[in-house]
Amino acid sequence: MRGAQSAERELKDKIIGFLKGRGIGGEAVRYIVIGVMTTLVNFSLFALMTKALKIDVTISNVTSVSVSILFAYITNKLIVFRRRSSSRAELMKEFFKFVGSRLFTMALEIGSVLLFVNVFGQDELVGKVEAQVLVIIANYIISKVFVFR
Repeated sequence: MRGAQSAERELKDKIIGFLKGRGIGGEAVRYIVIGVMTTLVNFSLFALMTKALKIDVTISNVTSVSVSILFAYITNKLIVFRRRSSSRAELMKEFFKFVGSRLFTMALEIGSVLLFVNVFGQDELVGKVEAQVLVIIANYIISKVFVFR
């Protein structure tokens, strides 16, 4: 009986540690939460610009992605990957790597939205959601491997 209680307690501790952000699992949870927030910033601004303000889809997309890139850098650095820079030069190098990688995925997103909306004839918001799935996956891999090593 005591062995089962011990195993149960160990599992409970692992789950709590995971949710509190310890180890790679916690990092993934933080990335998902911040990713959802970044996506909400991106999507909300895009919807406001295209639907309420009737601004061109490409201008709206470039603007919303640009704002979300800045939001994502700050939150990924401080909350997800918990990185501190030891110098201004290190901070600038990391920032430019992040922005460069996000410009790459911005091009992926803009191309995807144009493809989904103009070629496949989907609604702007549906195309934006589909593009976001591709971009979120690509951003995590690039950030983990290239930017916040």
